[in-house]
Amino acid sequence: MPRMPAMEAVVEVLKSEGVDVAFGCPGAAILPLYQAMERRGGIEHLTVRHEEGATHMADGWSRTSGKVGVAIGTSGPAGTNMITGLYTAMADSIPILAITGQAVSANLHKEAFQAVDIVRIAEPVTKWAVQVKEAATAPWIFREAFRIARSGRPGPVLVDIPVDVAQEIITYDPDIDAPFPVEVVRPHLPRVERALDLLLAAEKPLILAGGGVVIADAAPELRELAEYLNVPVQVTLMGKGAIDEDHDLYAGMTGVQTSQRYGNASMLECDTVLAVGARFGDRHTGRLDVYRGDRTFIHVDIEPTQIGKVFPPDLGIVSDAKLFLRALLDAARARGRGGRGPAAWVERIGELKATLRRREDFDTTPIKAPRVYKEINEAFGPDTWFVTAIGLYQIWGGQHQKAYRPRRYQVCGQAGPLGWEIPAAIGVKKALQQVEPGAEVVGIVGDYGFQYLVEELAVAAQYDVPFVLIMLNNEYLGLIRQASIPYDMNYQVDIHYDEYGSDNVKIMEAYGCAGRRVFDPAEIRDAIDWARKEAVATSRPVLVEIMIEREANTPHGPAIDAVREFEPAP
Repeated sequence: MPRMPAMEAVVEVLKSEGVDVAFGCPGAAILPLYQAMERRGGIEHLTVRHEEGATHMADGWSRTSGKVGVAIGTSGPAGTNMITGLYTAMADSIPILAITGQAVSANLHKEAFQAVDIVRIAEPVTKWAVQVKEAATAPWIFREAFRIARSGRPGPVLVDIPVDVAQEIITYDPDIDAPFPVEVVRPHLPRVERALDLLLAAEKPLILAGGGVVIADAAPELRELAEYLNVPVQVTLMGKGAIDEDHDLYAGMTGVQTSQRYGNASMLECDTVLAVGARFGDRHTGRLDVYRGDRTFIHVDIEPTQIGKVFPPDLGIVSDAKLFLRALLDAARARGRGGRGPAAWVERIGELKATLRRREDFDTTPIKAPRVYKEINEAFGPDTWFVTAIGLYQIWGGQHQKAYRPRRYQVCGQAGPLGWEIPAAIGVKKALQQVEPGAEVVGIVGDYGFQYLVEELAVAAQYDVPFVLIMLNNEYLGLIRQASIPYDMNYQVDIHYDEYGSDNVKIMEAYGCAGRRVFDPAEIRDAIDWARKEAVATSRPVLVEIMIEREANTPHGPAIDAVREFEPAP
């Protein structure tokens, strides 16, 4: 059997698991791994400016490729800097692998330099956190890490490696090794038949597609089932893109923030909900007594502990989303139920979509945010890849921006870390460069969150990673200002100073990138067109900074029947 450095074995494992790019920052305790990456080749590496940025890059890469993204850091603060990214991936079911270096094993109890128990710190925000204590176990620990990250409800894992262990020689032959198999979670067929009974008995059914449909690559099955049964489909924020929003059966989004008026109305009128890969987040449901009502709920999820966590469904089914939708479609075909869905209900959905809308065609200054999304919808095609994070712009985006394809609308839904967009966009673009090099990537950001990880612009500039950034700048902590209204205060949320506050165009230029500021709604489209061309010409990020009204509010409320509108209906 061949003998090799333990970290060279790890590199061979990474490559066989589909990793062709990693995001990280070298440090003394992780240098054996970097030496192995240089010697073995086959993995491109981007040197980040902050380890949190590395985890978000791995996150964006994973959401796009469907594989396990890799972030690398050294000991001590490198690992603690990764915690936010691990939490984000855990919350949104994204499989990433964080690899950290560690101090010498014999010194871990002696308060050695940059020695911290990162395994215990990471355990609450990972599916598995482990330290390699014996070098011979390294390839098998990494194999298991990939298996756990991909199994069931996907999520992050962390492997910590003491530097002395990393320097050992082990016996390992990569030519006779392979990834561990991942167990397939199949639905129990009697429960599939019962779900079909409930769906066919309904007069006003809805299918609710969550992020699990996107993760399982089940969008084709979702559409085929909906069309066969003629049942309208809603999506959650994480499920956005699971069905083309121009499809006749699309029934919008329900929620107390990211929602459409017709989406909430459709949910309130429906009598049965088939929820697939959705976790019933509080911003989706609002008050549970209103959302739950007397509707029949069927909850399908790959993670057993999700079923009944928020409220007890009438029927729970543990299954992979794709396999469930296929099984349900097969069962429906076996009964010959094609085209027999409730036509009057589908017609009613069309009426709601036509009448319960929100205005977007504002031509006033300061610019109103919905106008920005009108321009985005008109400027970009259905195959554009979008990333966006947390703030009023996430809510406006959920309400106004259209999505047409799975994985094309990526949002950090539950954790909501500021600064996610720039590193995530880098990860998305790197995942596409081999398979779809001409694909456009667009990050939609706020003025505050932009500066949280703005230093990662240097990574995009250094490694020629182009994308467009569209900033909605109200010179406020806009979402927190809005949340402060019930407290009757506007305290410490205004970040305006001088003429524009931070000069974000100059910040872009400082990183070797370009930007343009827009004040007039009539100038938005020209600025976007310029940015798209400039990104291609320079192979770097380009910013369109749009100055919007400073104290605008998004529609929101405590329950889906009590969402307050701040603009008159069109």
